[in-house]
Amino acid sequence: MQTRPKDSPIDGVGIVAILHKPSGPELLLQKQFRPPVDKAVIEIPAGLVDAGESAAESAVRELREETGYHGVVSEVSPVMFNDPGFCNTNLNMVHVTVDMSLPENQNLKPELEDNEFIEVFSLPLEDLYAECKKLEGEGYAIDARVGTLAEGIEIARRWKL
Repeated sequence: MQTRPKDSPIDGVGIVAILHKPSGPELLLQKQFRPPVDKAVIEIPAGLVDAGESAAESAVRELREETGYHGVVSEVSPVMFNDPGFCNTNLNMVHVTVDMSLPENQNLKPELEDNEFIEVFSLPLEDLYAECKKLEGEGYAIDARVGTLAEGIEIARRWKL
């Protein structure tokens, strides 16, 4: 199945949405049941790029549709391949900041498709690694993008980078 628009170098985006809260930065996450693993999966917001759409535009749209949050893009990663030994699916990770003081980020109104059932939550960045281990122990599957981000934060902490 072809998921990449002809005019796009990528299939989709993964959204690293950081909520700025008085208690510190939190990563926006989702719980969504995924039939291939027969579990609810802890994921970052993500989605396919539409024809004629940049990675940044796609990320802002998908964030609003899946979570109701409005954010501002601060960074777009290089193209990343999800599993190049298996398929050619790729994406850009898009960093988005969410200002929690804005009125549009108070009463959220996601625009989910009929087949989407997504629970949105956030976790403090400083606790992400431990929380992923805890969630796995509770029976959730951890998406590789979330796990890799948590591992990166933990490695930086352990090596004082």
